[in-house]
Amino acid sequence: MSETVAGEGAAPLDESSGWGSAPPWLRSIGLTAWLFVGLALVAIGLTELLGLTWTIVGPVIAGAIIATVGSPIVSALERHRVPRAAGAAIVLLGVIAIAAVIVLLVLGGLMAQSGEIGKQLTAAADKIQSWIQGVGVSHGEAQKTNDNVSADVSAIIETLAKGVANTVSGIASVAFGLSFSAFATFILLKDGPALRSWLDRRLGVPVPTGRMITGHVVTGVRRYFIGVTIVAGFNAVVVTIGALVLNVPLAGTIGVVTLVTAYVPFIGAIVSGAFAVLLALGSQGTVTALIMLVIVILANGALQNIVQPIAMGAVLSMNPLLILVVTISVGVFFGTLGMMLAAPLTSAVIQVSKDLGRARRGEAISPT
Repeated sequence: MSETVAGEGAAPLDESSGWGSAPPWLRSIGLTAWLFVGLALVAIGLTELLGLTWTIVGPVIAGAIIATVGSPIVSALERHRVPRAAGAAIVLLGVIAIAAVIVLLVLGGLMAQSGEIGKQLTAAADKIQSWIQGVGVSHGEAQKTNDNVSADVSAIIETLAKGVANTVSGIASVAFGLSFSAFATFILLKDGPALRSWLDRRLGVPVPTGRMITGHVVTGVRRYFIGVTIVAGFNAVVVTIGALVLNVPLAGTIGVVTLVTAYVPFIGAIVSGAFAVLLALGSQGTVTALIMLVIVILANGALQNIVQPIAMGAVLSMNPLLILVVTISVGVFFGTLGMMLAAPLTSAVIQVSKDLGRARRGEAISPT
């Protein structure tokens, strides 16, 4: 009887509650940790897969971006009774012509002015050496730093002027990437509406909702690149005018470098700004270089903050730190093209996730 009473008054024993079992909070932490490990392994696997297939995936993504931006022109031509295939060919030829002009301006300017650029940057390195010696660094150490910088500058100028495409493998790789990108652009321009309709039906949500989600992505990416182009042109004009007023040599080359590098968030502004300031330092001296630095900061800071909301709206409503981290991380694995595409694609993924979450909760998704 006493055993029965004792049994009735005692708390039920859990078979797993022994000295060797973990408390519930620790098991919860362990499960969460394993989930993070699984997600990390999936991310590493996807990164490795993208790295192995980037030769094909990269041009296809670039073609998709070009097709997204150029598709309204094809649609407008189609409304004027131009067959969609013909409209896609016209837009593709226009893109090729614009790209050829930009490449000729960039490479032609760098090749024609490579000697002058190297001369001015070397002069800037000499002035920086004198500054280093002025703060107490020995002449030998300062000269060693100067020699290293000069060698790096010469290598950079040679690479920019001649390019990696001088080798047979480089030419083959560039030709393959460009041809594949052109093919992907044409197909997506011609069959974009049909492919989008196919995707709308496979998002796991009602077709109207799926159409609204893909519309958000397409509109966001289109606005981003059109906005970046407007902002890049504005920055290039401001910096070029500043270089001309300050009588800095190679003002046209500075403007082209500013325009092209603006497509890479943050890092492009640093590279083009350093290029302009060093040329000003080497040719006109410290005061001119400081004024050029102020112009670069204004163009990429206060003035850009005025133009960017007008050009892009709220399409890229991401934290600047997130943009920087994503840009650098993707650039490490996938190079310049990855750095250019990292911010808009991340923004698109975030927008799709938000829209899918709203759809599954039964909330209305605002149209684009």
